[in-house]
Amino acid sequence: MPKAAAKTATQTSAAISAPNRSRATARADGKATAAARKAAQAAFAAQPLSARLEQALQALRAAADARHRDGMARFAIPNQRAFGVPMAQVQAVAKRLGRDRALAAALWDSGWYEARLLAAYLDDPAAVTAAQMDRWARDFDNWAVCDTVCFALFDRSPLAWRKIEQWARREDEFVRRAAFALLASKSVHDKSAGDEQFLRGLDLVEAHAGDARNFVRKAVNWALRSIGKRNAALHAAALATAARLAASADPVARWNGKDALRELNGPATARRLARKT
Repeated sequence: MPKAAAKTATQTSAAISAPNRSRATARADGKATAAARKAAQAAFAAQPLSARLEQALQALRAAADARHRDGMARFAIPNQRAFGVPMAQVQAVAKRLGRDRALAAALWDSGWYEARLLAAYLDDPAAVTAAQMDRWARDFDNWAVCDTVCFALFDRSPLAWRKIEQWARREDEFVRRAAFALLASKSVHDKSAGDEQFLRGLDLVEAHAGDARNFVRKAVNWALRSIGKRNAALHAAALATAARLAASADPVARWNGKDALRELNGPATARRLARKT
């Protein structure tokens, strides 16, 4: 083979194999990083609970931003017991620490806003008890903690459907919100649930669509729209529910129906459902 041709062949071979080497290097680096993270998590878990709690709180304090804390009030989140940690940083701390049910309980009991967010990511959904769910729900005092706990922890518990039923009947604003935030979350995350469970959810939506409290009203609406985007059959059922609400004499129920109809009849929902068929 002429030298020029040999050189070209070598360069071509190198160019072709370079991406393979890059992927192999990336995989090796990823495995090394995962192994290091697991080792660090094991060392952290071996420490006494008091030390783990202090380190977790210190990690949150280190990630705090005073501007973020000051801005929380604009989103109706109390900041008297908050450090001012953005959610992405809370999740990063959770990834470093790993699952730790005892630490999650201690963080929750600390009462700090970000500590309760972090607890939702550290706890084990399979081990959550009904008593714990009720106790934490009674502690909800803002939508952000309520929704994060429902989305990151409670909706993966086998007790979730039971709590949706129970909490929807409760008068506490954030407990009832939790019922519908949990219902909205299940409509997104629970791929194995049958339509009948969400049809029952629509009954709960219709029963409580007249609750005028802001955080309940928005959660009911959220659940209605989420169920209606799950599949074609539930879309039809949600449209029927929304139409009845839109014709209601109750102004809050009417708002819920009309607002849901706008989204459920919109092109984005149509495209979403088309992808599922």
